Amino acid sequence: MATFFGEVVVAPSRAGVDDEESAEEACEETPEDREIRRELKKKREIDVLWTLKSGASSEGSAGEAFVCSKFIIAMGHNAAAFLSSFILDSVCWEVVGVVKLWNEWCRTSNTTNVLPTDSFCLFYRLISDPTVFLCQCSCYVAEDQQFQWLEKVFGCMRKEGLQVTILSTCPVADYKTQESTLTLPSPFLKALKTKEFKEQVCCPLLEQPNIVRDLPAAVLSYCQVWQIPAVLYQCYTDVIKLDTVTIEAFKPLLSSKILKSLVKDVSESTKILKKLLTTNETHNNIYI
Repeated sequence: MATFFGEVVVAPSRAGVDDEESAEEACEETPEDREIRRELKKKREIDVLWTLKSGASSEGSAGEAFVCSKFIIAMGHNAAAFLSSFILDSVCWEVVGVVKLWNEWCRTSNTTNVLPTDSFCLFYRLISDPTVFLCQCSCYVAEDQQFQWLEKVFGCMRKEGLQVTILSTCPVADYKTQESTLTLPSPFLKALKTKEFKEQVCCPLLEQPNIVRDLPAAVLSYCQVWQIPAVLYQCYTDVIKLDTVTIEAFKPLLSSKILKSLVKDVSESTKILKKLLTTNETHNNIYI
């Protein structure tokens, strides 16, 4: 979990108890159980496949680290749809990587032909400026896989001169306030940043005692440890599926320094957004 408000959060400890339980389990574990455990651990490993211009692929962090000045990460279907509508353009961007992972909640593949509701994690690079990278991550990365994701993704990038922007959504019910959440003008944006991030943010900062969770928190914490300027824009919404209002809640970010030069024509973006949601509705109707 990431807070950066200055307080020390002490997690409950089961030290000693877990050791005893592990020792007991080890005694009772059969060779078949150990084999199953090894296979399951192997299955949960994350593979990051980077596609080079030559068409060859390199897996993991093999090869020379990329020079990256801007890394924009959209986590969740609505944040990914925002980038698809307002930033991504097939003429300007090229797919350079994909994440393959499996857990109880999702399974991805190495395909780049994805629907808005698919579970996927794709990396793009700006053709006119190869130091600008973008990631759409619509898959769930389990807690025990987050460190792998961080190491294998950021391990391929040089950290000097890197700036990270994270877009994410979460339920408005998670927002802690003295007011009733029923009166809040949902959806709304809040920002949380590392101390190295010196630029002006595009919305109010997240107040105490709120926290962020899962992969967005892991990325922000990683950037804090490595002293990388990073900002997380979290959209609190009461709609969990793809939603026009939630997607457009990110529009204030289009005026930010990091996204300003990447914005497509807004009128064309609106058409793409409508087409994206229509495709999603058609896909859902087929499988009802």
